[in-house]
Amino acid sequence: MKAPGLPPKPWTAPSVALTLLFLVLGAVTMAGFLLLDTRGVDVAGAFAKTGRDLVTLFLRPAAEHFTVLEALQGVALTLGLGLLTTVFGAVPALLGGLLAARNLGPAWLSASLRGFVSLIRAVPTVLWVLIFAVGAGLGSVAAVVGMTFHSFGYLLKAYSEAFEEVDHGTIEALRASGASWSAVIAQAVLPGATPALVSWTFLRFEINFTTAVAMGAAAGAGGIGFDLFMAAGYYFNLREVGTIAWLILIVAVGLEYGATRLHQASRAPGRKP
Repeated sequence: MKAPGLPPKPWTAPSVALTLLFLVLGAVTMAGFLLLDTRGVDVAGAFAKTGRDLVTLFLRPAAEHFTVLEALQGVALTLGLGLLTTVFGAVPALLGGLLAARNLGPAWLSASLRGFVSLIRAVPTVLWVLIFAVGAGLGSVAAVVGMTFHSFGYLLKAYSEAFEEVDHGTIEALRASGASWSAVIAQAVLPGATPALVSWTFLRFEINFTTAVAMGAAAGAGGIGFDLFMAAGYYFNLREVGTIAWLILIVAVGLEYGATRLHQASRAPGRKP
């Protein structure tokens, strides 16, 4: 006997709208490829040249205008910029997150802080850097201030949501026993939210590292991003670009591995035997 299958989900207004949106986007994409004017362009030759450039980029790296030591120093400078902006953004975001959490702070203050950081996050990091560059000039100062500002908005929202996920019963039990607001934070909120805080902070550090690479080229913040800009936009040397790309990739993989290990270590004390 054939087992009955799951009944189909009924169509709702949101599902119909989402389906139509995907169909329209798919149709526009296909039309763009079909209507693309390729007259006078050797498409096959362009694809072949792209393949050769990718081979040169990733399989024939070289360092002609800088030494490996200088490249490593540039990576260290970019990492330092990412770490600095993460710490500067995380410290005020931690306090702000406590006040913005709906289960800890006043409703009006929580709504005000969330609205404020929503405006911060709506503006991309690079635009904040360029805005602050008007007063500070292009360079590391504008990059640090702009990246810190966006990190603060990002982490405040993440931290406040982590605090809201802490067990409500524990908080109420402490309040019923007469514990102060600071005691509730120290004994229940921070210990319960530590794994999430570690994960969000390290994730933002990874984002700030990649942003610092772009800022090295766009805002003159230095580091490996400036070397990448010079290799790609000034020397037009794909082999040097490949070297820098491999260095950035290795650091990104290392950061991901470190984030995973750190997240596991932060959860270890709470594991049940």
